[in-house]
Amino acid sequence: MSVKIRLQRHGKKGKPFYHIVVADSRAKRDGRFIEKLGTYNPITNPATIELNVDSAVKWLNHGAQPTDTARAILSYKGVLYKKHLQGGVAKGAFDEAEAEKRFNAWLEAKEAKIQEKANGLVKAKQDAKKAALEAEQKVNEARLAAKAQAEVAATESAEEAVEEANEEVSNEESAPAEENTEA
Repeated sequence: MSVKIRLQRHGKKGKPFYHIVVADSRAKRDGRFIEKLGTYNPITNPATIELNVDSAVKWLNHGAQPTDTARAILSYKGVLYKKHLQGGVAKGAFDEAEAEKRFNAWLEAKEAKIQEKANGLVKAKQDAKKAALEAEQKVNEARLAAKAQAEVAATESAEEAVEEANEEVSNEESAPAEENTEA
Protein backbone atom coordinates (compact mmCIF):
# COMPACT_ATOMS: atom_id res chain seq x y z
CA MET A 1 0.00 0.00 0.00
CA SER A 2 1.44 3.37 -1.09
CA VAL A 3 0.76 6.18 1.38
CA LYS A 4 0.74 9.85 0.39
CA ILE A 5 0.66 13.10 2.32
CA ARG A 6 -1.59 15.34 0.26
CA LEU A 7 -4.17 18.09 0.31
CA GLN A 8 -7.89 17.44 0.54
CA ARG A 9 -9.94 20.34 -0.82
CA HIS A 10 -12.80 21.85 1.15
CA GLY A 11 -14.46 25.26 1.01
CA LYS A 12 -16.74 26.71 -1.61
CA LYS A 13 -16.06 27.61 -5.21
CA GLY A 14 -13.38 30.27 -5.49
CA LYS A 15 -12.54 30.07 -1.77
CA PRO A 16 -10.42 26.97 -1.24
CA PHE A 17 -9.56 25.53 2.15
CA TYR A 18 -7.47 22.40 2.45
CA HIS A 19 -6.94 19.63 4.97
CA ILE A 20 -3.47 18.12 4.98
CA VAL A 21 -4.03 14.37 5.23
CA VAL A 22 -2.25 11.05 5.06
CA ALA A 23 -4.15 8.83 2.62
CA ASP A 24 -3.80 5.73 0.51
CA SER A 25 -2.71 6.82 -2.97
CA ARG A 26 -5.61 4.86 -4.51
CA ALA A 27 -8.24 6.80 -2.52
CA LYS A 28 -10.11 9.71 -4.11
CA ARG A 29 -8.78 13.22 -3.60
CA ASP A 30 -11.50 14.20 -1.14
CA GLY A 31 -12.25 10.63 -0.09
CA ARG A 32 -11.10 8.34 2.68
CA PHE A 33 -7.93 9.21 4.58
CA ILE A 34 -5.86 7.63 7.33
CA GLU A 35 -5.01 10.66 9.47
CA LYS A 36 -5.57 14.42 9.32
CA LEU A 37 -2.31 16.30 9.97
CA GLY A 38 -3.52 19.87 9.74
CA THR A 39 -5.12 22.59 7.63
CA TYR A 40 -4.01 25.07 4.97
CA ASN A 41 -5.84 28.28 4.07
CA PRO A 42 -4.31 30.00 1.00
CA ILE A 43 -6.84 32.86 1.04
CA THR A 44 -5.21 34.73 3.94
CA ASN A 45 -2.02 36.73 3.46
CA PRO A 46 0.33 35.22 4.58
CA ALA A 47 -1.30 31.80 4.14
CA THR A 48 -2.50 30.16 7.37
CA ILE A 49 -1.04 26.73 8.02
CA GLU A 50 -1.80 24.64 11.10
CA LEU A 51 0.17 21.40 11.18
CA ASN A 52 1.00 18.64 13.67
CA VAL A 53 4.76 18.52 13.03
CA ASP A 54 5.45 15.39 15.09
CA SER A 55 2.78 13.33 13.30
CA ALA A 56 4.02 14.53 9.92
CA VAL A 57 7.61 13.51 10.79
CA LYS A 58 6.35 10.12 12.00
CA TRP A 59 4.57 9.49 8.69
CA LEU A 60 7.59 10.63 6.66
CA ASN A 61 9.76 8.21 8.65
CA HIS A 62 7.27 5.41 7.89
CA GLY A 63 7.65 6.09 4.15
CA ALA A 64 4.74 8.39 3.27
CA GLN A 65 5.47 10.38 0.09
CA PRO A 66 4.27 14.01 0.05
CA THR A 67 2.86 15.55 -3.11
CA ASP A 68 4.66 18.62 -4.50
CA THR A 69 2.39 21.14 -2.77
CA ALA A 70 2.37 19.14 0.47
CA ARG A 71 6.18 18.96 0.34
CA ALA A 72 6.35 22.76 0.00
CA ILE A 73 4.03 23.18 3.00
CA LEU A 74 5.98 20.66 5.08
CA SER A 75 9.22 22.43 4.20
CA TYR A 76 7.72 25.82 5.09
CA LYS A 77 6.65 24.56 8.52
CA GLY A 78 9.99 22.84 9.19
CA VAL A 79 8.87 19.20 9.07
CA LEU A 80 11.54 18.24 6.57
CA TYR A 81 14.19 20.04 8.61
CA LYS A 82 13.11 18.22 11.76
CA LYS A 83 13.31 14.89 9.88
CA HIS A 84 16.80 15.87 8.71
CA LEU A 85 17.84 16.65 12.30
CA GLN A 86 16.48 13.29 13.48
CA GLY A 87 18.65 11.63 10.84
CA GLY A 88 21.66 13.40 12.36
CA VAL A 89 20.71 12.12 15.80
CA ALA A 90 20.38 8.56 14.45
CA LYS A 91 23.86 8.80 12.93
CA GLY A 92 25.30 10.11 16.20
CA ALA A 93 26.35 13.53 14.88
CA PHE A 94 24.63 15.22 17.84
CA ASP A 95 22.15 14.37 20.57
CA GLU A 96 18.37 14.83 20.76
CA ALA A 97 18.65 17.98 22.92
CA GLU A 98 20.91 19.66 20.34
CA ALA A 99 18.52 18.72 17.54
CA GLU A 100 15.58 20.18 19.47
CA LYS A 101 17.59 23.34 20.21
CA ARG A 102 18.45 23.80 16.50
CA PHE A 103 14.85 23.21 15.44
CA ASN A 104 13.50 25.71 17.99
CA ALA A 105 16.05 28.34 16.87
CA TRP A 106 15.01 27.80 13.24
CA LEU A 107 11.33 27.96 14.21
CA GLU A 108 11.79 31.26 16.08
CA ALA A 109 13.60 32.79 13.09
CA LYS A 110 10.85 31.60 10.74
CA GLU A 111 8.10 32.99 13.00
CA ALA A 112 9.94 36.34 13.18
CA LYS A 113 10.12 36.46 9.38
CA ILE A 114 6.41 35.67 9.07
CA GLN A 115 5.51 38.30 11.67
CA GLU A 116 7.70 40.85 9.85
CA LYS A 117 5.85 40.15 6.60
CA ALA A 118 2.47 40.51 8.33
CA ASN A 119 3.57 43.80 9.90
CA GLY A 120 4.84 45.00 6.52
CA LEU A 121 1.48 44.21 4.93
CA VAL A 122 -0.36 46.11 7.67
CA LYS A 123 1.99 49.08 7.30
CA ALA A 124 1.60 49.08 3.51
CA LYS A 125 -2.17 49.04 3.90
CA GLN A 126 -2.03 51.96 6.34
CA ASP A 127 0.30 53.91 4.03
CA ALA A 128 -2.01 53.33 1.07
CA LYS A 129 -4.98 54.48 3.12
CA LYS A 130 -3.07 57.59 4.25
CA ALA A 131 -2.02 58.40 0.68
CA ALA A 132 -5.60 58.00 -0.53
CA LEU A 133 -6.81 60.33 2.24
CA GLU A 134 -4.20 62.95 1.32
CA ALA A 135 -5.15 62.73 -2.36
CA GLU A 136 -8.80 63.13 -1.47
CA GLN A 137 -7.99 66.16 0.67
CA LYS A 138 -6.07 67.74 -2.23
CA VAL A 139 -9.01 67.15 -4.55
CA ASN A 140 -11.38 68.69 -1.99
CA GLU A 141 -9.11 71.73 -1.53
CA ALA A 142 -8.90 72.19 -5.31
CA ARG A 143 -12.67 71.90 -5.57
CA LEU A 144 -13.17 74.50 -2.80
CA ALA A 145 -10.64 76.84 -4.43
CA ALA A 146 -12.42 76.53 -7.79
CA LYS A 147 -15.76 77.19 -6.10
CA ALA A 148 -14.34 80.26 -4.33
CA GLN A 149 -12.93 81.58 -7.61
CA ALA A 150 -16.29 81.04 -9.28
CA GLU A 151 -18.03 82.94 -6.49
CA VAL A 152 -15.49 85.79 -6.72
CA ALA A 153 -15.93 85.93 -10.51
CA ALA A 154 -19.72 85.90 -10.11
CA THR A 155 -19.67 88.76 -7.58
CA GLU A 156 -17.27 90.74 -9.78
CA SER A 157 -19.48 90.28 -12.83
CA ALA A 158 -22.53 91.16 -10.75
CA GLU A 159 -20.79 94.33 -9.52
CA GLU A 160 -19.83 95.23 -13.10
CA ALA A 161 -23.40 94.66 -14.23
CA VAL A 162 -24.67 96.88 -11.41
CA GLU A 163 -22.15 99.60 -12.36
CA GLU A 164 -23.16 99.38 -16.03
CA ALA A 165 -26.80 99.57 -15.06
CA ASN A 166 -26.10 102.60 -12.87
CA GLU A 167 -24.23 104.30 -15.73
CA GLU A 168 -27.10 103.62 -18.15
CA VAL A 169 -29.61 104.99 -15.66
CA SER A 170 -27.48 108.10 -15.04
CA ASN A 171 -27.02 108.57 -18.82
CA GLU A 172 -30.78 108.28 -19.40
CA GLU A 173 -31.51 110.77 -16.63
CA SER A 174 -28.98 113.29 -17.93
CA ALA A 175 -30.08 112.91 -21.59
CA PRO A 176 -33.62 114.30 -21.17
CA ALA A 177 -32.30 117.26 -19.22
CA GLU A 178 -30.10 118.24 -22.19
CA GLU A 179 -33.08 117.99 -24.57
CA ASN A 180 -35.11 120.34 -22.37
CA THR A 181 -32.44 123.00 -22.42
CA GLU A 182 -32.26 123.05 -26.22
CA ALA A 183 -35.93 123.55 -26.69
